[in-house]
Formats: sequence, structure tokens, C-alpha cells
Amino acid sequence: PMDYPYVILVDNDDNQTGITGKMEAHHKALLHRAVSVFIINSSGKWILQRRAFDKYHSRGLWTNTCCTHPQPGETNIEAAERRLNEEMGIECSLSELFSFVYREKLDNNLTEHELDHVFLGITDDIPVINTSEVEDWGAISYDDLHNDIQKNPSDYTYWFRMIYENVNQHIIKINNDKS
Repeated sequence: PMDYPYVILVDNDDNQTGITGKMEAHHKALLHRAVSVFIINSSGKWILQRRAFDKYHSRGLWTNTCCTHPQPGETNIEAAERRLNEEMGIECSLSELFSFVYREKLDNNLTEHELDHVFLGITDDIPVINTSEVEDWGAISYDDLHNDIQKNPSDYTYWFRMIYENVNQHIIKINNDKS
């Protein structure tokens, strides 16, 4: 019930071109729409999750607060809010920072090929994790996170390593605009 079976296929401009099963998309490396949510707290710490060990890829790795695939008829922000609540028990307002396309071979002969919309939220809610999806969570400063990714890159998901610095640049800009 938590793991929806469909993904929305898109072109490089994010126009919907069809719908297919999630596993088929990952076996055939079909470009599909995804969302990634980054939550920070008011003291600037990043809320990370460690993916459950029975996930179909990237199991046991640390990554951003949550990810999902929008379902047919669901907007990106609806998908982001749904998954944040399902996996982490958090509800807060989210804003989209940017989107990007990536393609990466994963374990189990799968390939992730996504047009990923990246959302940011700021809240001091303490996660209540869904243990079927999430092994653990942590709160870490950007500097400590950056240093650990340099030292132990294989502890983190590929897409998270690709974008965390870009996300941090957006956070810095938001903070500067506020002051």
C-alpha cells in the first residue's frame, strides 16, 4: 500500500508521455518524474534518512529526507507532501528549488533515470519514521555532512551526492534574502 506501482514517463522538458510500472521504468531506464524533499530545522541542521535495508535499491544508504514518484493525477508538491508524511511523519510547507535529470546504474540491474523536482521545507518537527521504509534518521550540519560525504561517499545515495551542494546554495540565498 505504501509503495505505489506506477510512475509518470516524461520527456526532457517534463511533458508527460505515458505511465508505466515502477520496476519496468527502472529495468528499462525510462525517464520518469520524481520528487526529492530536503528538510532543515530552524538551527540549520539537515534531516537525513537512512533507507531501509529491504528497499529495492540503495538500501541502507543515507540520503535526503524523502523521495517518491508522483502518481498519475498527482501534482509534484502533493507527492512530496504525501511522502514526507508517509515516511517521516512530518507535515510542513514545501517550496520547489529546482529540477534536474540524472541517469545512474544501480544495484540489481536497475537504472535510475529521473527528472527530479527538488523541494525544501523548514520545520522543527521531530520525525516519526515509518520503519518499513526508513531505517534511521539524523540531524546534521551542512559542514559536518559535507566533510562526511568527502570521507565516506559510498555511505550516501548517488542522487543526494549529486545535488546536496546545489541545495545548500539555495538555502544560503534564501537566508540572505530574509536578512
